[in-house]
Order: sequence, then structure tokens, then C-alpha cells
Amino acid sequence: EVQLVESGGGLVQAGGSLRLSCEASGFPFEDYAIGWFRQAPGKEREGVSCISSIRISGSRDSTYYADSVKGRFTISRDNAKNTVYLQMNSLKPEDTAVYYCRVVYGAYRYWGQGTQVTVSS
Repeated sequence: EVQLVESGGGLVQAGGSLRLSCEASGFPFEDYAIGWFRQAPGKEREGVSCISSIRISGSRDSTYYADSVKGRFTISRDNAKNTVYLQMNSLKPEDTAVYYCRVVYGAYRYWGQGTQVTVSS
């Protein structure tokens, strides 16, 4: 029932930009936090960014960024489109990985199929 579909990956030169999308269905999207993870060759899957389901009045969206991407990546969501975005700027070769989005809904963690991001030197 729950489905997450990533898109937007590709090949880009160092310093370039990509915008990833995660389109969700099968659950009340607006009520749940969504996270982006990535897995590079030879490394464990790691958390990249997360956006809360809650917007605090008078403040920025509640977001999380790994130190390695802070200042370069921006997460956002469009609840009307059931979509979370990850804008990736100033990409580095170290960002090369398969990127996944994830939601924890009920008793389960649901993952998308992943989208490949390759950053060339």
C-alpha cells in the first residue's frame, strides 16, 4: 500500500546541482516525517536529511541535515503533491551514492527503490 518513488538522480560534474524528488502514496503523507538516506560503495547507509511533519508558527521548517551536506543540500516538502524534495548544490564526488527516501509508518519502515547520483571529478 505504501509506496515511495524517488527520481531526479543522474550524472553531474563536481560543483553542479541536482534536485531529487520522492513521491509518496498509501499513507497520510502530511502527518509524517520523511527522510533522505544514501548509500555509497563500501559504506553503510547513512541519514542525509529529514523534514518534520510539523511546521512551527514563526519559525523555519523542522529539518535535519548531516554535517557533510549542511549548507549545500536543502530539503523541502509539498504536501499538496505528496512529494519531498532534496535540492543538492555544490555537489562533490563524495556525494556519489544511491539516494533513498524513507517513512516510518505504523510498525514499518518503508523505502523507495533509490535513485543513483554520480558526481564526477
